[in-house]
Amino acid sequence: QVQLVESGGGLVQAGDSLRLSCEASGRTFSSYAMGWFRQTPGKEREFVVAITWSGDITTYTDSVKGRFIISRDNAKNTVYLQMNSLKPEDTAVYYCAATRSWPQRTLVSAYDYWGQGTQVTVSS
Repeated sequence: QVQLVESGGGLVQAGDSLRLSCEASGRTFSSYAMGWFRQTPGKEREFVVAITWSGDITTYTDSVKGRFIISRDNAKNTVYLQMNSLKPEDTAVYYCAATRSWPQRTLVSAYDYWGQGTQVTVSS
């Protein structure tokens, strides 16, 4: 069992930065690949980025490449999402999630555990 709690969301202006954190409970955190997804009202949850259990491989959706950086600290049971050069279209609720299915890492259905989400709002 893994419980995930996100933090770090907020209201910022276009061009600003935010760092989201996702702290996991449970001794098996380091065995999971971790992902970040986002969702806006009326739309499906969409993949943003994922990182392997060891942190050596990452996958980004095209719209955030070069702006967002995912990292993890297994000693602290925490995964981070550094978001730079934020745009109004990045506005969403951001969720972290854990999966043992790396090949399906971009799919919502591949993830076993989810956090409650944190709101990110980017004003123009």
